[in-house]
Amino acid sequence: MLKIDELKVSYGGIEAVKGISLEVPERKIVTLIGANGAGKSTTLRTIAGLAKPAHGRIHLQGEDITGLSPDRIVSKGITLVPEGRHVFPDLTVVENLKIGAYLRRDNINDDLNWVYELFPRLKERSWQAAGTLSGGEQQMLAVGRALMSRPKIIMMDEPSLGLAPIVVKGIFDIIKEINHQGVTVLLIEQNANMALRIADVAYVLETGKLTLSGSGRELLNNEQVKKAYLG
Repeated sequence: MLKIDELKVSYGGIEAVKGISLEVPERKIVTLIGANGAGKSTTLRTIAGLAKPAHGRIHLQGEDITGLSPDRIVSKGITLVPEGRHVFPDLTVVENLKIGAYLRRDNINDDLNWVYELFPRLKERSWQAAGTLSGGEQQMLAVGRALMSRPKIIMMDEPSLGLAPIVVKGIFDIIKEINHQGVTVLLIEQNANMALRIADVAYVLETGKLTLSGSGRELLNNEQVKKAYLG
């Protein structure tokens, strides 16, 4: 569904991504694991149109989307849930969700109801200011907002960061449910153990280069991965 060929991205003369190629199959969960600074977030930001590649191509369902603006990328069916959530704290939950549908001109009520079914807590707090939510609730809101554009692919950057273990489990259950309902997922996650357990396909990124790939289960049982990322 999504194909990256020989992608290189530089910041201020430093090459953060060094010619990686990967594929994201339709209706699958794909995870990128690696240490901080490996180039994972840069890869997602480049797919989302927030960073410009120095080299390489990005294709979505055969269409070249390399270098398109972020709003064009969203209109093509790719959304990003950024690290740190970035909800609008002074707006209500429902206002934040409606912002996720800003490119749409059709009725969004069915999708609002879908998000509320996925996240009943958001429905309970729909008229509450987003800044008053807990960290876990804000993460739910960030995911819900991304879903409001009706994406083909949802990309998530560290969705479990800073959350309590019981909340993390809930977030991963939701990721599986979103995928079960037909949305392709590309996930970056420091919690490699959890990420690999739900991933159909997994890649290891080290200092801007892909060093390993396979199914989530294969990498979960890989001695090199166990030593480096699973403790």
